[in-house]
Amino acid sequence: MSPLEEIPLAPAGQWWQSAVIYQVYPRSFADGDGDGVGDLAGLAARLPYIASLGVDGIWMTPFQPSPQLDQGYDVSDYCGVDPLSGTMADFDSLLELAHSLGLRILLDVVPNHCSSEHPLFQAALAAGPGSPERDMFHFVPGPNGGVPPNNWQSVFGGPAWSRANPGSSTDTDWYLHLFSAGQPDWNWRNPAVGDYFDGVLRFWFDKGVDGLRIDVAHALFKAEGLPDSPSTGGVVDGLRSNPQVSDQEEVHEVYRRWRALAEKYEPHRLLVGEVNLEPARAARYTRADEMQQAFAFAFVKLGWDPGAWADTGNELEAARQLHGATPTWALENHDIVRSATRFGGGPIGALRARAALVALLGLPGPAYLYQGQELTLPEVDVPLEARVDPMWARGGVCRDGARVPLPWTEDPALNHGFSLAEPAAQPWLPQPAGWGRYAVERQQQDRESGLNLTRTALELRRQLWEKGVFTADDGGTWRVEAGGLLLCERSPHFLVAVAMGTEPARLPPGAVLLSASPLAEDGWLQPDNAAWVLRES
Repeated sequence: MSPLEEIPLAPAGQWWQSAVIYQVYPRSFADGDGDGVGDLAGLAARLPYIASLGVDGIWMTPFQPSPQLDQGYDVSDYCGVDPLSGTMADFDSLLELAHSLGLRILLDVVPNHCSSEHPLFQAALAAGPGSPERDMFHFVPGPNGGVPPNNWQSVFGGPAWSRANPGSSTDTDWYLHLFSAGQPDWNWRNPAVGDYFDGVLRFWFDKGVDGLRIDVAHALFKAEGLPDSPSTGGVVDGLRSNPQVSDQEEVHEVYRRWRALAEKYEPHRLLVGEVNLEPARAARYTRADEMQQAFAFAFVKLGWDPGAWADTGNELEAARQLHGATPTWALENHDIVRSATRFGGGPIGALRARAALVALLGLPGPAYLYQGQELTLPEVDVPLEARVDPMWARGGVCRDGARVPLPWTEDPALNHGFSLAEPAAQPWLPQPAGWGRYAVERQQQDRESGLNLTRTALELRRQLWEKGVFTADDGGTWRVEAGGLLLCERSPHFLVAVAMGTEPARLPPGAVLLSASPLAEDGWLQPDNAAWVLRES
C-alpha cells in the first residue's frame, strides 16, 4: 500500500495557493493557419495537451494588437486581439474550451508602458507641449535641446528618453521609455491613467478571464521630479540599478485598488506580479490586500549551486514569514535562458533540469512552468541574421533562444508539427537541426521522458494537496548537507532533496515518493537527481 493511501482527504483552500500554471508564449506554441506564427486557433487545437499535463491553468503572454516591436509587449489596444493571433471570437472560443477542460486562463497586462502607436500616445504627440493629452505619459521639455532630461537608461540599452518631435524648434519635449522608444511609459501620477486601466481589467474580467499577470509591476510610478539615477552605468538586472524608476511606495495603492476590483467577481480573480526586486521588497506586493502572487525572481535566475539555492530559499522564507504569502516558484520563462542550458548544457544540463523541475513542484506554494520545460528543451543559439529581439538589437542579451517554436512531431514537416495548416510558412524563429528529438509525440512514447516525469509529478502533487500533506501554511527550511545535498524541509512530514554535488548523497530517513531519475541504490541519491521524501510523523 502507498504511504498516501492511508491519509484522509483534506479540505480545499483557495485554488491559486496550490496551482501550477503553464505559461504559453502564443507566437511559439502552435500555428493554426500556417503563416509561421503561433495563434489562438493553434493554441485551442493543442489545449487538450496542456490539460493532459495536469496543470491548473495557463498564462498567455500578450496577443493584443501590437506593432510587434517587442513581440506583443508594445500594446496598441489593450481590449482587442491582434489579427496575427486571430479574432475576439477565437479568444472567446478558447476561453470556453479551456474552462470546459478545467483550465483557468490568465492574461498578461502591461501597465507600465504601451506602444507608441496607441491612440492615446498618438493624440499626445498631436496635441503638443503642455497639453493634457501629454500628461498621460512622461513628456518633459528638453533643458538644453539635445540633452535628455536625466541620466536614466533603457533596459534595452541607451538613454530612456527620445524626442517627441525630432528636429522641431517649437516642440522640444522628450518622452520616457524604460524599454524601447516604441514603448512610452504611462504617467501613473495622473489619475486618468488609473481610471483607464480599471476599464481594461473590467473588460477581461467581465469576459470570464480568471486572472492577470502584471508586467513590470514594480515600476509604474517614477520618483517625483524624475531625479537622476545614482547609478551612472547601464541597467543591471532589470530596473534594480535605478531606484528612481521602481518600487515607489505609491504603486501599492494601485494593487489595493485592483485587488478590491478583482474580488468583486465570483470567483475572485487572481493578480500575479512580475516584481523583480529583492525578496523582502517583492513580498510586500503580496500583502493581504494586494496581489495574491508575485514571482520569486531571486529563484528563477539561479544556477546549479546548492549554497545559492539554500540562501535564496531561506531569504524567501523569511519574507513569507514577514508578509504572509508563499513564494511563487518558477525556473523558466520567455525572458530567461532555459534551465537545461543554464545548468550546464548537454546530458548533464538535461539531468539537472529534470531534477530542478521535480524540486520546483515539491516546494511550498504555487509554481509556474514555461512551455517546453516539460520537454527539457535547451536554449537555441538562434542565427544572428534571424534574431528579432529588440534587446539584442540595442546591444543587450538575446532572448530569442527560449522562444523558438515548439517541436510537436519528430518529422520536420509542417515545422515539426508547430504549423497545423498547409502550406506552412517558415516559423518566425528558425527551429534548429535535430529539434524533433525533443518532440511531444516522441516523449509520449517514452516512460522515462521529461514529459511523462512532469505528468507523474503533477499528479502526485495533486494527491499530496488533496491529502493535506501539502498545505497553504507550509514554509521552507533550507540547508546544504555533506556532499552538496540540498534539502528543503517543507514540513515535519515532507522534504525535497537535490543532489548537487559530484558523489551520491545519503537521503534522510523516509519513503521516497518520487525521483527525477531512478534511484541507483536505496537510501542514496546520485548526483544531479532530486527526490520527494515523505517522513514518518
